[in-house]
Amino acid sequence: MRQSEHYWRQRVIELEAALLARMPENKVRPRLEPTRRAVDLLGSPQLAYRVIHVTGTNGKTSTTRFIERILREHGLRTGRFTSPHLVSIQERIAIDGDPVEDEALVRSWQEIEPILKMVDDELLAADETTLTYFEVLSILAFAVFADVPIDVLALEVGMGGEWDSTNVADGDVAVFTPIALDHVDRLGHTLEEIATTKSGIIKPGAAVVIGKQRPEALAVLQAKAAAIADVTYQIEADFSVNGVEALNGAQRFAVKGLAADYPGLLMPLIGDFQAENAAVAIAAVEAFMGYGQKPISQDILRAAMADVSSPGRLQIIEREPTVLIDAAHNPAGAEALASAMAKLYPDTPIYGVIGMLADKDTTAFLKLIEPLLSVVVLTQSSSPRAVSAEQLAEAAIEIFGSDRVAVEENIEAAIGAATSQAGATGLVLVTGSISLVGDVLRLKSEKEEHDA
Repeated sequence: MRQSEHYWRQRVIELEAALLARMPENKVRPRLEPTRRAVDLLGSPQLAYRVIHVTGTNGKTSTTRFIERILREHGLRTGRFTSPHLVSIQERIAIDGDPVEDEALVRSWQEIEPILKMVDDELLAADETTLTYFEVLSILAFAVFADVPIDVLALEVGMGGEWDSTNVADGDVAVFTPIALDHVDRLGHTLEEIATTKSGIIKPGAAVVIGKQRPEALAVLQAKAAAIADVTYQIEADFSVNGVEALNGAQRFAVKGLAADYPGLLMPLIGDFQAENAAVAIAAVEAFMGYGQKPISQDILRAAMADVSSPGRLQIIEREPTVLIDAAHNPAGAEALASAMAKLYPDTPIYGVIGMLADKDTTAFLKLIEPLLSVVVLTQSSSPRAVSAEQLAEAAIEIFGSDRVAVEENIEAAIGAATSQAGATGLVLVTGSISLVGDVLRLKSEKEEHDA
């Protein structure tokens, strides 16, 4: 007898609880062997389809989403694995652009559970930590995609590259979005160290696509690619974006690709950095589908670009006044956000709502965002790693001055306070952490369901 939707939903809730009982993502272990052991026992599901592997510090989720959308427009059966999620864990594991359904997720989970226990037992016997949240999630995703089965997977790393659990896959194309200082306690304290860790996704014979990089990171990536990759393509040298024109909630741009020029592309997203992410994604697909020699159909590319999405990235969720959310959470993200907002809204008073996590460079983030904001309201997300609003305010007052800082622990109250001050002519910007953006989207969804 076929089980009800309620049955599968309850099983997903149990699955999520089992994942959360493991070592959390922010306590990632720099190791690959436990994941490799598990997928080997499962028959190597990660080798059942081709892979485009994406790493970087900022822009990697959007770029992964763009790659998947272009591939799907070609008629391929696609998988997409991204991290972290904003509202639902199923966002991370998408099939043909849609979050994996409850039943498919649970059935794959039931298949891999005995293997997970076997590997856990082996780890405990060796006096090592059992499989972590992200290790298990990666294994589950690989199994889901193999069960479909898909043709190609757009795969975003969780953290780093070399020892990230996703690196048991062999990427046909290794993609690098901009690399900056982040997670320095685990990835390294210099750009060279971080780039070295991230360069670990380059596999022998792969194609490498490199987005905009600082010289220190670029040198590391170029050296690794020259040593083992088949071919390397670099933004500005081999492909580029130009003619970016901001529209109302969208932008038009052109890309000089590896194999052709693509004029008049329109995407329903804002921010120059999204156009740059799109150029990297286009080059990655050209490298994947035609070794950089075969143009993408103009009709296919235009259709794909017109339908891309990037939740939580310069996303407008309300009008009158405009409320915009952005998941910038580190200094590089703050710099890109401030630059984009200054260009998009040069004469608009902007009222910030900011909440951050404890392992981020709060002071650097606030200093970079300060010139953009008239007033900042400090709040805190539901994450156990969230900095308290009061503690955040102490740092903000040193930068903004006390007359430009307010505190509202409740997120809805914080947005309400900023909205009230913004009035009809201002704009509210919610940023500082992915968990805060996720909370806002969850609250918006709950309100829409209640009002329906």
